Parts: sequence; structure tokens; C-alpha cells
Amino acid sequence: MPKITTSHRTDTPLIPVDMISHGTLNSIDMQASRRFYEEVLGFEVLQLSPVSLLLRLGSEHTYVVVETGQPGHMQVFDHNGLDVKGREEVEEAHRVLTERQHEYGIRRINKLMEQHGVFSFYFQDLDANWWEITAGKPRGYSWAYDDSTRDITGDTTVDVDLMEHVFDDAYAESRLEGRHR
Repeated sequence: MPKITTSHRTDTPLIPVDMISHGTLNSIDMQASRRFYEEVLGFEVLQLSPVSLLLRLGSEHTYVVVETGQPGHMQVFDHNGLDVKGREEVEEAHRVLTERQHEYGIRRINKLMEQHGVFSFYFQDLDANWWEITAGKPRGYSWAYDDSTRDITGDTTVDVDLMEHVFDDAYAESRLEGRHR
């Protein structure tokens, strides 16, 4: 059941973390995975051990890809977001991935749609990792930290049944006008 949370922000967390540095992805076959990451998604790839790759693109955040020989357990909601410049690029990415799906072992490609405030689609790669190609905003979701009026933490007047996964512009405008209180 959806709910509004309350903040537990502190100036002295138990662990003084400096940054989120990486995530981990599964690989069945590292050579095939590397080809996909370089040829399809254009990631910078380094191999740091016989069973792992390091990926990055557009920021300092990295992914470690570990060869396990088994498909991953990621569900579509646990996806990784990849931003392109606009709607036309999302449509082109969908077309190209659909056309070359079998060549790169892509397991599934979902339909194009407007969802949670963006135009996008999800696809599952050869290792069963899920990705979302989106016509996002510059800086991904970091823009949300620049506008504190979008933070619904502790606001018990919000109708959680009217909200989507992300606080999109239409919902933000209607909430600020008092239509969802």
C-alpha cells in the first residue's frame, strides 16, 4: 500500500558515506555482455579481473558487471535508466533495438509509452538486466533536489492513489494549485 514517509535526516549518519559510487549487474557471458555494452549502449568498459567489467557513461557512477554464468534476477521495476536527448531518440532506440534484438540477445522489449512523467520504454538485455530508455530531463532525476516544493515527505494531505511512480510536472502543478489536497 502506498504511503507518505517522514524524514529521518541527520547531520551525523551512522556511516559517513561520501557518494554512491557503483552498482552491480549480472553477466552470463562477459564477452557477449561487453559487446552489448560497447556496441549497443556505448559505455566505456574496463576489465579489472577475469570475472568482472567496469562500466560508465556520462558521470562518475559506475557499474561492476560480474560473470556468474546465470541470468540475473532483476525485475522490470528494478531497472536502470538511460537518458537520451528527446522523444525522437527514444523512438529511434526502440526501432533499432527491435530490429537488432536477436543479434544482441535482447530478451524483451516493451512498448513505447508515456509513464511517470516521461516518454520511454523498458527492455531486458541478454543477461536479464532491465533498462529504461527515456527522454528524461538534463541531469536525470537530480533536478528534483533543486525544487523542494516537489518533496512530499510528511505531507499527509497527498492522495497517494493519484500519484504515479514519479512526481511528474502535471501532478506537481495540480498539487501546487491545491487540486490534490
